[in-house]
Amino acid sequence: MTTRTMSRPIEATMTDPSLGLPTISMATPMPGFPSHREFVLVRLNDDGLLYALTSIDNPELRFLVAPPEPFFPEYAPEIDEAVFAALNTKDPDRLLLLAVITASEEETTANLLAPIVVDRDSMRAMQTVLTGSGYPVRAIMNRAF
Repeated sequence: MTTRTMSRPIEATMTDPSLGLPTISMATPMPGFPSHREFVLVRLNDDGLLYALTSIDNPELRFLVAPPEPFFPEYAPEIDEAVFAALNTKDPDRLLLLAVITASEEETTANLLAPIVVDRDSMRAMQTVLTGSGYPVRAIMNRAF
């Protein structure tokens, strides 16, 4: 069973580690980074559209992420029940979805196939692959951001 969820805005409480804000703990490590489980979201612009998901253990390890809805308003992936179980939640309204962004001089893309799902209550997260969804790994983003 899966649950369809819309991405939700990032709350102002998840912006800068220097403010003593919550740590995001990965329920399962991100692929390729097994020893990095603790992250914070660092706001990169005033609009709250771009963030750096930054490792607490190694601040040089960071992923450019963004909530998908400002760029892809129709994005409403089905999140598998296994993700809910791993995050120990049942409420899709408490989930925050983040797309990993790849920026280059030619284009900027978002990985809509493998969002990072964060439970806002427990601050546990995991990256999940949306099998059978048809979402792209490299969805071209609006250059206006």
